[in-house]
Amino acid sequence: MAVETETELETPLRGTSCWHQWNKQAFFPEPSFENTTSYKSALKQTYPRLKNRLFSRSTDATELITLQQESKQPLQKCLTWWDLTWLCFGSVVGSGIFVITGQEAKKHAGPAIVLSYLASGLSALLSAFCYTEFAVEIPVAGGSFSFLRVELGDFVAYIAAGNILLEAVVGAAGLARSWSSYLASMIDSNNSDLLRFKVDCFADGFNLLDPVAVLILLVCNGIAMSGTRRSSWLNWISSIVSSCVIVFVIIVGFVHGKTTNLDPFLPYGTEGVFEAAAVVYWSYTGFDMVATMAEETKKPSRDIPIGLVGSMCMITAVYCLMALALTMMVKYTEIDMNAAYSIAFRQIGMNWAKYLVSVCALKGMTTSLLVGSLGQARYTTQIARAHMIPPWFALA
Repeated sequence: MAVETETELETPLRGTSCWHQWNKQAFFPEPSFENTTSYKSALKQTYPRLKNRLFSRSTDATELITLQQESKQPLQKCLTWWDLTWLCFGSVVGSGIFVITGQEAKKHAGPAIVLSYLASGLSALLSAFCYTEFAVEIPVAGGSFSFLRVELGDFVAYIAAGNILLEAVVGAAGLARSWSSYLASMIDSNNSDLLRFKVDCFADGFNLLDPVAVLILLVCNGIAMSGTRRSSWLNWISSIVSSCVIVFVIIVGFVHGKTTNLDPFLPYGTEGVFEAAAVVYWSYTGFDMVATMAEETKKPSRDIPIGLVGSMCMITAVYCLMALALTMMVKYTEIDMNAAYSIAFRQIGMNWAKYLVSVCALKGMTTSLLVGSLGQARYTTQIARAHMIPPWFALA
């Protein structure tokens, strides 16, 4: 690991387009890589330099000023609390609420699944408070990576950077495959691999190619590359539409629900509530991506708390109401764990409503991919600014 001290990062690669910076300086700017002699000298200094990395800390000024000079041009401040609210909503509210609710209500919590969502929501809100405090204090594109550099040092941030980049690849790929499977199940409920094709030359388990997953990734990343403001606009329009579907689900659930289905309310006891809470917390993940948008926020001290904390409160309320609506429509012992809401609507004679649920789930996965693309691009930018990956990735 050839890494440099803070003074060696003060040589920003600016002045020309990133597409014309295909040179050694753009990928290996540090003196260690100038020639064989300098590299051998750097290797001899591995221990003291590693020790320096273990105990050194970045500063607010470094993150806010010095590292931003690595980019060809600054990120435009174009986001308000309204944009952040819906970016958080779009990132968090995906297919999780439709998939996990029925599973955990039947296996662990019963009607008390609403308490599980409330407990997980409060836990997620505490994390959101932490992200909010750091993002207001250090409004840069690095999110948790930058916060770790300042608080715990470069080495911990280096490990976090690797995890963040791994998450970007694996998480997006998995979500895109889920998107493809969900679309296929809408076409044929008995064949989730309908849109994939088999290639015999690959090993079993790796021989199903998914062009639809690749296509949705290209579309989401293309939108993200077209501009932050345009991506935000598309996200909040689609999120408002899905909010209308969610309101419909809640209203229908309460209108057709029966309070007798809530008895017994705690069939698995308090332990079951918290077992379910540990699982449904997955439905709240994604809000950390909003912290990476701090550098593009017009008034971070005002917009980030309203956008991040406000949206998490709204999401918690929505999840609790949806969980309560489901357990009122269907007795928890009769919930279908694979398609809880779709089957619940069919049982009350509204078979057509399952398509609304499916469209809302697909929309949730799409906006999660979109906001994930925005967030990971900003993580990558700040990691590149710190020269933990080639600074070429911070030029655009």
